Amino acid sequence: MKNDNSKVQWVAPPKLGLLGKSYLMLFLHGLVTAMRHLLFHKSITLQSPDERHAIADPVHYRGVHRLNKDEQGRVKCVACFLCATACPAHCIDIVAEESPWPDREKYPKVFNIDELRCIFCGMCEQACPVEAIELTSFYDLTGASREEMIFDKEKLLSVFDQTKDREPMPSKRVISATTGVAAGGQA
Repeated sequence: MKNDNSKVQWVAPPKLGLLGKSYLMLFLHGLVTAMRHLLFHKSITLQSPDERHAIADPVHYRGVHRLNKDEQGRVKCVACFLCATACPAHCIDIVAEESPWPDREKYPKVFNIDELRCIFCGMCEQACPVEAIELTSFYDLTGASREEMIFDKEKLLSVFDQTKDREPMPSKRVISATTGVAAGGQA
């Protein structure tokens, strides 16, 4: 295709010599890269479940859910259904009951999360006005049947008991004034 436009500059393809046509330099470059990778890169393979991978920031990791408890050991949830409404996978099922405590109207009689249906997006955590539901860095999620993977209120509260010391609730986290990043310690 020829163009009569004087502003267009046509560039001829470079002439390849014998070395360029044989791809020998590309082969040697690839060989050097492979050897460098084999000799100088450390292995990142972990023998799971014997070795656990380190999570860089557990605050931002989206693992198994937990129901948080308040200072008196009661479930923090006020059964407002905002988490179930915000959930795009519709995996949260709540049955509310009148609360026996004077500081709230209701609490969850039944609180179930289908962990196999969940997409771990964190929208339930963001929608909760009282920080009752939270995603943890606990990632060992196994079960022999579908029924085992439906986490009820007691199972979600037991996850809180297992992770409360490593991952404090958002209201208990120390926020660095300079970076604005949450630290793992308690306030």
